[in-house]
Amino acid sequence: MFQRRSSVAIACIALLFSSSLVAQKKDDKKQDDAQKKEVQNLVKLADDTAAGQGAPSNDLSLTWVREDILKAQGNKQYIPFIVTVDPTKVTTGNLAFYWRVIAKNGQPTATTGEANDKKDNKDKDKDKDKDKDKKKSDYAYEDVAFIPVTAGQPGPMRIARSFTVGAGGYDVVIIAREYGAQAQQKNATPAKTSVLKQTINVPDFWNGELNTSSVIVAQRIDPLPAPLTPQQQADRPYALGQMEIVPQVDMNFSKKQELSTFMLVYNPKTDNANKPDVVVEYNFHTKSGNDWKFFNKTNPQNLNAQTLPPQFDLAAGHQLQSGQAVPLASFPEGEYKLEIKVTDKVANKTLTRDVFFTVTAS
Repeated sequence: MFQRRSSVAIACIALLFSSSLVAQKKDDKKQDDAQKKEVQNLVKLADDTAAGQGAPSNDLSLTWVREDILKAQGNKQYIPFIVTVDPTKVTTGNLAFYWRVIAKNGQPTATTGEANDKKDNKDKDKDKDKDKDKKKSDYAYEDVAFIPVTAGQPGPMRIARSFTVGAGGYDVVIIAREYGAQAQQKNATPAKTSVLKQTINVPDFWNGELNTSSVIVAQRIDPLPAPLTPQQQADRPYALGQMEIVPQVDMNFSKKQELSTFMLVYNPKTDNANKPDVVVEYNFHTKSGNDWKFFNKTNPQNLNAQTLPPQFDLAAGHQLQSGQAVPLASFPEGEYKLEIKVTDKVANKTLTRDVFFTVTAS
């Protein structure tokens, strides 16, 4: 068996993602007129994209890298995500970054007001407040940020943000656009713009069935002296309580690296002592032709009354977490599958999660 170390300590972590914390709305933050105008431009671009109007541009090489799904409060799920842009293509020093989440269940599409141009002004004034309230419910989520870009920064540049939604299918529309004094001048060269649309399916972590968060492969996991403020959390969505995960986005590893994983186990049943009894097994398989051949494994991780802190209480919002960091020095070069098997011994239920990665010499 491999020698491994726990990538994170098993601890009583309170439910991390309250809707109020991750909503990230900045209505109370003052924006100057230029920012407000830019937001209107971004919303219009998103409306056009949703309506299939115009060919989406990708001047900044905007690329969807990954999303992860974790349990939030209020019967919702928390989805941090990462995209990248090419910072060498940004000439204005800042990016305006907008993301909109649209449920694929027949919800109406927001309007920018142009669809009502044929109404007379009196009718428009009457409906102004109604339209404002309606827009709030048109999308499952939307937000905007203005992000500095350092000149000469090597690419790709990661941008991490998040949203909170219920279970279901969604289209995520993202727009990145140059923003700054140069871009706002009259007769300026049109700001470079990228538009991206990504579809995701969000599971229901609130149905009482055994489940897990996404398995996050971590570049590193850093301790935090204290939980972040709401604004810091908005900018750093992979900060979870008093730790911050830097996700690995490239699943190609050298033999000098280690594979570090993190996940949360949801809805395990409890025993008479109100404690879960869960076993997590980590089994590695190597690619052999078109098949996967067992390679090796680590010792099973037992999460039960004997290994958890005495104060651990799922009813209080504590979360059951699992993670390991396995050095790859003994892995021959090749393709691998890590099969993570989670067994709830109280409920007699099992599920598996797979992580695919490649090991190279350097």
